[in-house]
Amino acid sequence: MTGSLTPDLLDQGASDLVEALAGRKVSSLELTEAFIARIEDRDREINAVVVRDFERAREAARAADARLARGERLPLLGLPMTVKESNQVEGLPSTWGSPAFGGWTAPQDAEAVQRLKAAGAIILGLTNVPPMLADWQSTNPVYGRTRNPWDLSRSPGGSSGGAAAALAAGMTPLELGSDIGGSIRVPSALCGVFGHKPTWGLVPTRGHTPPGTDGVPVPLAVVGPMARCTADLERALGVLAGPGSDEAAGMAFTLAPPARRTLADHRVLVLTEHPLTPTDVEITGAVEALARRLEALGATVSRGSDLLPDLAAQHQVYQPLLNTAISRGAPGATPPDAHAWMDLLDAQLAFRRRWAALFETFDVVITPTFGVTAFPHEDGPETYARTLKVNGADTPYYAQLGWPAVALLPNLPATALPVGLSREGLPMGIQVIGGWMQDRTTIHFAGLLEQAFGGFVPPPARPGG
Repeated sequence: MTGSLTPDLLDQGASDLVEALAGRKVSSLELTEAFIARIEDRDREINAVVVRDFERAREAARAADARLARGERLPLLGLPMTVKESNQVEGLPSTWGSPAFGGWTAPQDAEAVQRLKAAGAIILGLTNVPPMLADWQSTNPVYGRTRNPWDLSRSPGGSSGGAAAALAAGMTPLELGSDIGGSIRVPSALCGVFGHKPTWGLVPTRGHTPPGTDGVPVPLAVVGPMARCTADLERALGVLAGPGSDEAAGMAFTLAPPARRTLADHRVLVLTEHPLTPTDVEITGAVEALARRLEALGATVSRGSDLLPDLAAQHQVYQPLLNTAISRGAPGATPPDAHAWMDLLDAQLAFRRRWAALFETFDVVITPTFGVTAFPHEDGPETYARTLKVNGADTPYYAQLGWPAVALLPNLPATALPVGLSREGLPMGIQVIGGWMQDRTTIHFAGLLEQAFGGFVPPPARPGG
């Protein structure tokens, strides 16, 4: 197998690498060593893989090679990958970017990590996050700043910013991110990669909680895959999906197949305006251009519908749910009373029903993922006081929650994918939203877009190879 490992092979997707491993075209140890070398080289400027577990990865790779030699086959057998630092990996720190959790190491793997390892994946290390996962950047006092491979002066997004940067830079073929406010999809957009926010509850989140905590699944919060192509999202979701350990004895999930076969078969609702979220005209222009291309291929495309829930009203329910979820246990936080919380859950259910009615008419909804491309690093005021420049005007930093939140309150699946480059040469992204548990529909549709119009484009070459 020596000599078969080329830069082209390293740049292939996870699925292709798994096939190469099964075909004995490359060994897991060779692949692992090659990705380690890439991390040591390319990550000097980017700072994405902030916890490195290379020796255990080498041991796991040797064991994977022995299993492959015996003819064993698993969905990820022998594949090196990284995971977001907030996902617990036994024996490694999980600080959530906060010095308050310094010195804590995970006593066991998160359930999602357990599933990746059971499928044969090899964990190279952990990728960077903002403090408590609460920023559109990935900078913290523990590990420092992660930079966007497309432009080192700009943010890779947050909170799965280290994950997206590592993928875009070719340092890992697959990642495990998380999302409660766009944390998979926003970094995917800013770094030009793919990410999937699963239907809430489809992938267990146990072990993706602040150190030392373990309780009920957090409302809105999900963990899900990130990659450089849709085929890898599909493969990873097949490994990750299913009831958690607390429910697995009496429950199983069977995801519905994709709703349609071709782009022309789909009924598509396209949204370019959000009542609360300013969006750059280049991004809305890219979405509209995509809509026209879909029409030209024969898809049924609508730019509006009376079935669409009131997005501003929906956001007014999402925001207090989010604030309660992320502030739980924080000093000085004021929780809602139980009845107010139940009222929010009632309102959430009402919006879920409205979306269910919409998806009787439409197969997917396309929107921007985020209102701007990668923006310069910001070390200024607290996040709530920051601004982002949109179409030449300063706008509130967290107004950009609007687009990611469209899929969050109703617990819907959403697949993020690149949709070209801006005039500045930065990635622009869209998201494909589907009905409840229609995860395969959104990934399949994103894959059809990828095949028809192009997918991942690597960032410009930088020193270090």
